[in-house]
Amino acid sequence: MATWQLFEKEAPDLATVVRARFAAADTHVLATLRKDGSPRVSGTEVDFAGPDLAFGSMLNAVKALDLRRDGRCAIHAHPAEGGDAKVAGVAVEITDPEEKRAYTTGSEPPGGFHAFRLDLREAVVTAVEGDQLAIRLWRPGHPVETHLRR
Repeated sequence: MATWQLFEKEAPDLATVVRARFAAADTHVLATLRKDGSPRVSGTEVDFAGPDLAFGSMLNAVKALDLRRDGRCAIHAHPAEGGDAKVAGVAVEITDPEEKRAYTTGSEPPGGFHAFRLDLREAVVTAVEGDQLAIRLWRPGHPVETHLRR
């Protein structure tokens, strides 16, 4: 599993930028797959818990049901000045009660919740640099690629 910690080890500069984009706002956009394969977008919050990028959902929310059926997803950080950040991978549900409790900030939400960690498959930052669009891409086990477009 490619953790956030692995991303920080393999691409520390890019990981710092991506994390700052996620820290700049409380909510972000999560893309999941519906039963028929069409996309669904939902709001979500993220947390950097231990070695992981983690996120949650109210119990039995449709985004959680999507992820339980097919964990492929992407999270787009709330747009901020200085660049656009996205991560993609496979959501892995945390089911162990003790481990799940570690993802709450004090007490479990009423009615229960789902907690997921992201098995990272890629992280991307897109920013305007001068008169170019710079796209920086990381994938586990590979160096950061930079693509420039005018």
